[in-house]
Amino acid sequence: MSFGTFSSYVGRFAPSPTGPLHAGSLVAALASWLDARAWNGGVGGRWLVRIEDLDTQRCQPGAAAKIMCQLQDCGLLPDEPPVFQSQRTHLYRQALQELVVTARVYPCGCSRKDIDNELERLGRIRPRHGELVYPGTCRQGLYGKPALAWRFLVEAPSAMPYAEPTVHWIDRRLGPQAQDVAAEVGDFVVRRADGPFAYQLAVVVDDAAQHVSHVVRGADLCDNTARQILLQRALDLPLPQYLHTRLVVAASGEKLSKQNGANALDTRAPLLALNAAARVLGLQPQAGAIGDALATWVGAWRGIYNPLL
Repeated sequence: MSFGTFSSYVGRFAPSPTGPLHAGSLVAALASWLDARAWNGGVGGRWLVRIEDLDTQRCQPGAAAKIMCQLQDCGLLPDEPPVFQSQRTHLYRQALQELVVTARVYPCGCSRKDIDNELERLGRIRPRHGELVYPGTCRQGLYGKPALAWRFLVEAPSAMPYAEPTVHWIDRRLGPQAQDVAAEVGDFVVRRADGPFAYQLAVVVDDAAQHVSHVVRGADLCDNTARQILLQRALDLPLPQYLHTRLVVAASGEKLSKQNGANALDTRAPLLALNAAARVLGLQPQAGAIGDALATWVGAWRGIYNPLL
């Protein structure tokens, strides 16, 4: 699978329609929009919106339309109509088949309980809120168990390119990053037991198909990056640049999210919402028209991050 290389800037905002945008998701939207508009000395690149609606059981009717209205209220207009992951499964199926052919994925028959039991048997204690590191139980076969999922073989044969165990990359805000995916995650799922393709595979395929050159998203997604780089390498896809922004946190100190009761973003006073997001990004609040505020922030962003290919 190959979608070519980057010749210009393309960024994206990729919300899940499990509800309307909240304060935290506006931070990610504003940051990705500013990065696109600040590219090449303010000449600007393209900014896209992708609706990540593969998990249909969690999606809310009307949420995608509400999200687009909220973005419009805030002056964050995409350069193309949004695309929906639920309409792109043929691309994910093609990518999975390529990974099957190259022996980079294998079927797995383990439930979460099976994995927990095996880790306990091996004396491995999972940290609270930590990753459930897959111990490789089904690498050598299912031994009569039904297949529940497909897993990506993290530790490629040493003769293959990019077989090193630790993935290194540079984050434009956080600096040098590294993760030993085999030790910290294990062979991860690319197609789930209940049918849908997993986030890791879908996002990699979509970013390449849409020629996304720069990924700007919340810091909670930073630890996904190494897995996505492994998939990009295995599928011979170009690697975008990454920037992970600060997060909005709830009173509990956890990331603000729909799961912990984040309120829907009120865009009746859009500049108020935008100023709150700008503060999180280290930008000065603005008064006046939304367009003027956004233009000021584009200039400030260019001075901080100077997005270049």
